[in-house]
Amino acid sequence: MLIAIAPYPGRLMLKLVAAACIAAATSAQAQQPGTGRFAPGPEVPSSQTRQPSEADHREAYGRASAEKSEVRFGLIAPFSGANKEFGRQLAIGIETAFNAANDGGGIGAYRLKLFTADDGYEPARTPALVQRLAEQDGVVGFIGNFGTPTAAAVLPWVLDHKLLFFGAYTGSNLVRSVPPDRYVFNYRPSYAEETEAVVRYLMNVRGLKPREIVVFAQDDPFGEAGYDGVVKALRAIQGHYEPPPLKLTYKRNTIDVASAVAALRARKPKPKAVVMVALYRPAAEFIKLTRPSYPEMIYTDVSAVGATALAEELTMAGPKLGAGVLVTQVAPAVGGYSKVVLNFKTLLAKYFPGEQPDYVSLEAYINAKLVIEAVRRIAVTPGVKVDGGRMADALEELGSFDLGLGTPLKFDQSEHQASHMIWGTQLDENGKFVAVGLQ
Repeated sequence: MLIAIAPYPGRLMLKLVAAACIAAATSAQAQQPGTGRFAPGPEVPSSQTRQPSEADHREAYGRASAEKSEVRFGLIAPFSGANKEFGRQLAIGIETAFNAANDGGGIGAYRLKLFTADDGYEPARTPALVQRLAEQDGVVGFIGNFGTPTAAAVLPWVLDHKLLFFGAYTGSNLVRSVPPDRYVFNYRPSYAEETEAVVRYLMNVRGLKPREIVVFAQDDPFGEAGYDGVVKALRAIQGHYEPPPLKLTYKRNTIDVASAVAALRARKPKPKAVVMVALYRPAAEFIKLTRPSYPEMIYTDVSAVGATALAEELTMAGPKLGAGVLVTQVAPAVGGYSKVVLNFKTLLAKYFPGEQPDYVSLEAYINAKLVIEAVRRIAVTPGVKVDGGRMADALEELGSFDLGLGTPLKFDQSEHQASHMIWGTQLDENGKFVAVGLQ
């Protein structure tokens, strides 16, 4: 299934456009509603005998916008099935940034448009969707694609066709080659960086020994990337070889964690911490089934878990069940007051009233802001066509810059990962994430 998400209606036009609107109003016809969740509604025909209304302004804005070239990006993620909330949040975050840019008059001669496709987090479905978005819908690249195994299924084709692959929702080294692949860029730190941060926290702050730590991971490249990060971190911290920790697994797109629970119970002596590399539903199920037998267990997970959804799952399962669960994050606290978070909340309330800020949508918003900045640089030269190559050039030319995250970001020819900052968050007894120091 493909969904074309149309831009949100803009603000009132400037006076010059408003004047043009009056002349055009005499022959204006009611616009037909667009397609997609965020498409504008039908307009009301104007009259010769009245001053231009807000509807007239919107119609004139739409006509002026039509003169701009569309720069199209694709997002392939699960919009159905067990992980559909990830797709929804990723689309919300990207659309929030795109809507704001378009409502501000676009970016030079360009307007931005997002096309989404649902692969259900099944790698077998992803390649056909990538090809369709590229060849039929004309996207210049992809932003925020969800998952490690799905990225592995399409990355060679994307690179061969010189398409941008930006901000994939994965911390795998698959999208962090050295030297970096020409068209692949990331905002988020790697799973190796996240797991190293949490292993250092467990050993240096909580005083655990390597043998007291086990790993619960998805049985695919996502889980393997996180597990490898834990193994390397343990050896780096100790400065010598350490036997790899016990690995408990579950299958992708399921919450069947029975074998993992059984293996944990069979482990003697009892471990004191579980480093999870799991999405929110299986992670919550694992905690629900093991917490009664291990009330002092320290549970951690990486940012890809979907922290808000995890908190909701645990809160519904019982009071205080999730208290103390630690999640590493690649963006500042959504409940905080940093510049980027405040801007995001303001725009989210404008374009998606009633939606609560989420770590997934915030990360997607940051990704979109970086893409917008690259398009802005291309737009300085009139008549230039936006494509994967020019996007890659523009991103590499950004150098060091600041979005108000509290940490500097950087892209250049040798650095295609903008951030290396890891934040710590922990669930309190009320099911809310609070900041926690990792050092």
